[in-house]
Amino acid sequence: MTLSATPLTDSMLRAWLPPRARASHKGDYGHVLVVGGDHGMAGAVRLAGEAAARTGSGLVSIATRAAHAAVIAAACPELLCHGVECARDLRVLLQRASVVAIGPGLGQSAWAHDMLAAVLQMRLPRVVDADALNLLAQEPMQCDHWVLTPHPGEAARLLGMTTKQVQADRLQAAQALQQRYGGVCVLKGAGTLVCTSESVAICEAGNPGMASGGMGDVLTGVIAGLLAQGLSLVDAACAGVYIHAKAGDRAAQEGERGLLASDVLPHLRKLVNPC
Repeated sequence: MTLSATPLTDSMLRAWLPPRARASHKGDYGHVLVVGGDHGMAGAVRLAGEAAARTGSGLVSIATRAAHAAVIAAACPELLCHGVECARDLRVLLQRASVVAIGPGLGQSAWAHDMLAAVLQMRLPRVVDADALNLLAQEPMQCDHWVLTPHPGEAARLLGMTTKQVQADRLQAAQALQQRYGGVCVLKGAGTLVCTSESVAICEAGNPGMASGGMGDVLTGVIAGLLAQGLSLVDAACAGVYIHAKAGDRAAQEGERGLLASDVLPHLRKLVNPC
């Protein structure tokens, strides 16, 4: 059955993100663990982690290569950075988290395989992006408690087809991804689609300036941060996609060409406080 897509709107955002209770503390807003950043890719996990923090997660931890931990902590001291070189060390961190995001800068090395395997053993809500999706394409499985965030190339690998075929019918591709892998599928691109087994939402915000490295890492962090605050998988995915796109539009007011993923981060705080 082909579903029609419902546009995301500002009124939805206000419903998803009411004002916070006055008597609250960081424990009320969850603990995101971002896993990734193989050698040479520390920036990806930092972007995702900072996005989760700016979206309102109570705590954000980073599990990355040991060589990266101190550098990321110095750049953003609010992130709790851990050097992780084996699955055993990661499992300790997973036990403290309420949400896990895996994929930013993960790579496809033996280390990456071990990190993903450890995450998949836990029943935490999770956001799966980037190379974690490419690894998943090699060993497909279904899961009800994840959000997958592929761009068209990753979607093509997950479906065993070409990127051109995905783009020729994005709605059908999004539904096929959800049916094959379960959970919530976010098919990124112009007119990002958020697909469940019962509904499809479309984001009409966003701009071509967002076609630059690191934008997907920011989206991963935004969705994980919203999950940590208690939103459902589908609401976190829809709200995250919309907030990310609107932040990109605000950042692009100075011009689309040359827009960086880090330019989006300062706009997240305003957008997650719509009331």
